[in-house]
Amino acid sequence: MKTRAIILAGGEGSRLDVLTAKRTKPAVPFAGKYRIIDFTLSNCVNSGLFDVMVLAQYRPHSLIEHIGAGGPWDLNREFTGGVRIFTPYKARGSADWYLGTADAVQQNFAFIKQGSPDLVLILSGDHIYSMNYDALIAFHLDHQADVTIGTIRVPLEEASRFGIVSVGHQYRIDSFIEKPEYPPSNLANMGVYLFNLNVLDKALLDDLMMENSSHDFGKDILPRLVAQGKRLFAFPYTGYWMDVGTVVSYWQAHIDMLGDSPALHLSDRSWITHTRTEERSPSRIMSGAQIADSMISNGCLIESGARVERSVLSPGVIVRSGAYVIESVLLTDCVIESGATVQRAIFDKRVRIGVNAQVGAAGSGQNVNLVLVGKNSVLPANICVEPGAIIGIDVIPSDLDSDVVRAGETIQTKREFYEI
Repeated sequence: MKTRAIILAGGEGSRLDVLTAKRTKPAVPFAGKYRIIDFTLSNCVNSGLFDVMVLAQYRPHSLIEHIGAGGPWDLNREFTGGVRIFTPYKARGSADWYLGTADAVQQNFAFIKQGSPDLVLILSGDHIYSMNYDALIAFHLDHQADVTIGTIRVPLEEASRFGIVSVGHQYRIDSFIEKPEYPPSNLANMGVYLFNLNVLDKALLDDLMMENSSHDFGKDILPRLVAQGKRLFAFPYTGYWMDVGTVVSYWQAHIDMLGDSPALHLSDRSWITHTRTEERSPSRIMSGAQIADSMISNGCLIESGARVERSVLSPGVIVRSGAYVIESVLLTDCVIESGATVQRAIFDKRVRIGVNAQVGAAGSGQNVNLVLVGKNSVLPANICVEPGAIIGIDVIPSDLDSDVVRAGETIQTKREFYEI
C-alpha cells in the first residue's frame, strides 16, 4: 500500500504570543536544538514514510529555511518521494488563503493525488510525540477502515479542549464532537488522520460545496463521515503526546523532559528525532557552576558561580557568574548577565537580561504564571519583571517607563521598524 503523508504546518499559533510573532508555530524551537515540526517529520521517516508534503501558510520563511531539501531527515529524494513544501497560491479559480485544515488539503489535492497513493496520512505539524505510523496503517487495514483517527486519553476536566470521540466494538467511532462543553468521554483526537484516497476525495469535494462549512476536519469532515455511517476507527495511542499550542503547554512540555524518567526519550537511538543543527562548539561549564536537571545545548557558556536548575538552554546561551536560572526555557543566544535571576520564564532568541535583573518568580502546583520575552529584546540592569508580564519583540530599555513591569502588563517597542 502506498502512503503519502501530509503535514499541516500553516498555523498562526496566536496563543503562543510573541513566540509566533515572526514564525509559524511548527517552526518554534523546542527542547534546545529542535523545532516543533521535527517530531512529526521524524515520526514519518522512522516509520518508513519518505513521501511527505508540508502545507505552509503563516510566516513560512523560518520553516522553509529549516526544512530545506530535507537532508537531515533523509528526505532529499528525487524519485522515491522526499519532502515538498506547498504554500497558498493565486490561481484562475477560487484558490486563496486556506480557510481551514480541510480547505488546505483541498486546495492542494491535485498534487496530493499525483502518483495515486492508496492512503493519505494527514498530520499536525505542531504536536510533540513519537508514534510509529506503521502500526497505525496496520490497524487501519486490519479493520478495513475508511478513516482511522489517532486518539489518546486525556484528563476529563481537559477534554473540552479537544475533539472527543466515543467508540463501540473494535474501537469503531460512533460519535465525534469538536470541543464539546460537556464531553461524553475523554478519548481525544490527536490530529492524526489516515484516509483511503477515494474517501478523502469525496469528503473534500462534498465539503467544498457546502457554503456553511468552516472547511475543517474536526468541525466538519469527520463528524459528517460518522453521521454518514462510514467506517471510522480510533487508533488507541498510549505514549506521550502534547499539543504545545499555548504558552503554558509549551513550557510544561519542556519541564516534562527534565524528570528522572521522562515520558518522551530524546536519547532513544532506535527512534531518533532528526533536525537541522548549526555548527556550534561544545558547551562550556566553568568551575563552580551548578547545573541540575537541565538540558544544555552546544555553544552554551555557564560561568563560575552561575546556577541553572530544571531549565532548557538552546545553543549559544550565556549565563554569567552569579546569575540564577530556574524552570525556564531560553532560546538561542540569550544572555543572562551577572547577578540576574530568571524564574519560570520563556525567552525567545537573542534576549539579553541586564545585571541584577529579576525576571519572574517561583511557583508551585497548578500556579503556572510565566514571563514571556520576545526575540531580540534587551532588558536593563536592576529591572523587575513580575510573573505574568509579557515583553514583546525588539524591546529596548528606552521602551520602558518604569523599572518594574507589573503582572499582566505587556511592553511593546516604540520604534517604527522591527529587526529581523
